[in-house]
Amino acid sequence: MTPHIEKHFTASETVRDIVIGMSDGLTVPFALAAGLTGAISQSHLIVTAGFAEIAAGSIAMGLGGYLAARGDAEHYAREQAIEEHEIKAIPEAEAKEVSDIFQNTYGLSAEECATVVGSLRKRPKDWVAFMMRFELGLERPDPSRAWKSALTIAFAYIVGGVIPLSAYLLLSDAHSALRLSVVVTLGALAVFGGIKGRFTGVPILRSALQTSIIGGLAATAAFGIARWIS
Repeated sequence: MTPHIEKHFTASETVRDIVIGMSDGLTVPFALAAGLTGAISQSHLIVTAGFAEIAAGSIAMGLGGYLAARGDAEHYAREQAIEEHEIKAIPEAEAKEVSDIFQNTYGLSAEECATVVGSLRKRPKDWVAFMMRFELGLERPDPSRAWKSALTIAFAYIVGGVIPLSAYLLLSDAHSALRLSVVVTLGALAVFGGIKGRFTGVPILRSALQTSIIGGLAATAAFGIARWIS
């Protein structure tokens, strides 16, 4: 008999960080380069400004990811301390909450709940873990999550940002570089959007179109405004 093997995608947090970094990395420098092209014609100035933005953007995005992950960890620790105090100070009330969860959510009888509650009361750590997961809906965060998130977002932003600027590195004429950048970046946005849809469960074609349209609109608006002002 062939053993049953379940395949689940478990790297959702990493994928989320890549999506955040890559989508902004592709879109913001692309829009910046397009806007600058509408005002100036020197590719080297656009490249300089573009890489300066990538450096600043990757640091800002990475720091934002770090602070968000640290905030999640601190929130979990604070709530865990509260639960640890409550199972000691008001164990009967906490036991009733466990019973209510099993009865209201899973349809267990009071007798069945009593057995589970009694077992949990003998294991305080498991009791706290149960309350964190099923009462508060919180998962224990990875202790190294903050730095991983920061580095993943920052690196993804850099990778995404280099793509639209690559055309300006190859071509000296800014408007020719913009045309090539549009083709390359929209293609990259479509591919990235499709991959994102594959992992997030969104239809691949729809995700690819959404990502490309958003990036294209941002660049068009930036180019049009810069052209109009200049």
